[in-house]
Amino acid sequence: MTKKQKNNLIRIIITSVFMILLLFIPAAGIVRFVLYLIPYIIIGYDILIKAVKGIINFQPFDECFLMSIATVGAITIAVITDGDYLEAVAVMLFYQIGEWFQSYAVGKSRKNISELMDIRPDYANIEENGELVRVDPDDIEVGSIITVLPGEKIPIDGIVVEGTSVLDTAALTGESIPRNVNKGDEIISGCINKSGMLKIETTKEFEDSTVSKILDLVENASSKKSRSENYISKFASVYTPIVVFSALALAVIPPLINIIILSEPASWFNWIYRALTFLVISCPCALVISIPLSFFAGIGGASHEGVLIKGSNYLERLSKAGVIVFDKTGTLTKGVFEITEIIPQNTSEYELIKYAAAAEQYSNHPIAQSIKKYVENTDLPIAENIQEVAGLGIMANISGRQVCVGNKKLMKNSGVEVQENETIGTIIHVSVDGKYYGKIIISDTIKEGTRIALNELKKMGIKQTVMLTGDNKKIADHVASEIGISSVYSELLPSDKVTKTEVLLQSKQKEETLVFVGDGVNDAPVLSIADIGISMGAMGSDAAIEASDIVLMDDDPGKIPKAIKISKKCMRIVNQNIWFSIGVKMVCLILGAVGLANMWIAVFADVGVMVIAVLNAIRCLSLKKI
Repeated sequence: MTKKQKNNLIRIIITSVFMILLLFIPAAGIVRFVLYLIPYIIIGYDILIKAVKGIINFQPFDECFLMSIATVGAITIAVITDGDYLEAVAVMLFYQIGEWFQSYAVGKSRKNISELMDIRPDYANIEENGELVRVDPDDIEVGSIITVLPGEKIPIDGIVVEGTSVLDTAALTGESIPRNVNKGDEIISGCINKSGMLKIETTKEFEDSTVSKILDLVENASSKKSRSENYISKFASVYTPIVVFSALALAVIPPLINIIILSEPASWFNWIYRALTFLVISCPCALVISIPLSFFAGIGGASHEGVLIKGSNYLERLSKAGVIVFDKTGTLTKGVFEITEIIPQNTSEYELIKYAAAAEQYSNHPIAQSIKKYVENTDLPIAENIQEVAGLGIMANISGRQVCVGNKKLMKNSGVEVQENETIGTIIHVSVDGKYYGKIIISDTIKEGTRIALNELKKMGIKQTVMLTGDNKKIADHVASEIGISSVYSELLPSDKVTKTEVLLQSKQKEETLVFVGDGVNDAPVLSIADIGISMGAMGSDAAIEASDIVLMDDDPGKIPKAIKISKKCMRIVNQNIWFSIGVKMVCLILGAVGLANMWIAVFADVGVMVIAVLNAIRCLSLKKI
């Protein structure tokens, strides 16, 4: 609880106690007026000051003005008629109670954002003259070596050059499972080093690192308002002046009609009381407060789950997702080539992989990297006279033998006969001294969460799931059938992906949202044109993260259905609050206008509805059942 919240709570308690005591103190006239004025000033002085400032600044039509004019008017009537001051003080008291609940709810929803802010590191360790020195992370240049001790936060993105440890990634991804890191692994800032000391070579400057980008996204999320929020803001700006003049008309016109037309007593006090009740009822607090709070809570709850939503407008659009388009490599698959099968011929499996790895050991090609990784910590023979044939493979002299490693065309050029059967994946053939030694199958593996995500999306009623990929048709069709994608388009260039997405945008239902999920630089144009762009944040490119509207911090496709569920829950709560608030107010306004609602009913219509709407709004933070 903040200091301001504590002070307001003390004011509420003091006023409540004062009002209870006044019920047992017999007083009349000026003494009674002064006694009731004390709790009124204690609980309402800030509202009165705000109302006066609004009038001075020519912006009077807000809830402070409505509450002030209603309560001051009620006190005036009580003074003239020697009536009850309790209603006026009670209106201000209950209004402040409602404001306190609203403040507490906002604080609760901000807690998730504050926890996220805690991932920002305050310093980085660098070694100077054999000692560790703490410096500002902003002063660290790309390529510097920083040291991260156990218990410290990773300050800047980089690559581990020394040490092994376990990282706590919960603050970034929402997942409690720790991640093991070793020499050569990429790590992102914001994680907590749990065990061993790490030396990291920085690959980005602090302002461009993951932790800085995350915080920037979350801090700016509230600036992008949803259609519902904009509607409520416009509604309140028009609605408030209308009800003020309606209340004025209610106070003046009926008494004049009584006098001029009906020749009856004017009943000024009766109609002014109705007008004041009308004003209290009409306060749009429930709508103005609860709707933005619902979106803010939804964004905060999603960030705690590792789903960063850049604005409430995107949260609203996501709830209408009808078509979801996926990139394949790095999105649905790991984007890392792995050896899935070794098929030796005329030799052993060991000999086959040994010659392939020896020939590829100096290559940086992704396929070469996957072969070398398979034989890690294995002594390889030295390769000489290495010749890389573009688009075909590698030829090298190993232990006095001519080794060829590559595709079918390389084998044909070397006079080696090869027969390819129906195999899913990239086929690497190996020959030694013109004799065929066999083949190695290398494939991109499907992410663990992909099948689960696609099944969840189907259960949620997503009508169409599409995969766009530059991969060949055979591999694309195989992946699509494995995971349950409804439509697949393969062998696409980046420009083809944009064209295909534009076609899908035109063919979808008008009320539906098209969501594109990608991770690479070539996905950035499609992320920009889609109704909603979702990027993979942990290993995705900076361009993709910048172009997207939503970022998944752990690259898990399973977070996509979770994000949609969060958005749908948030919109359900927003609609509940809108219809509940307007419905109750309309009924009470009619009752107030015809004299069937007193100031206590007005208090419920204003403060009671606001408290209920606020409490309903903070349910957006609760994601246990999602």
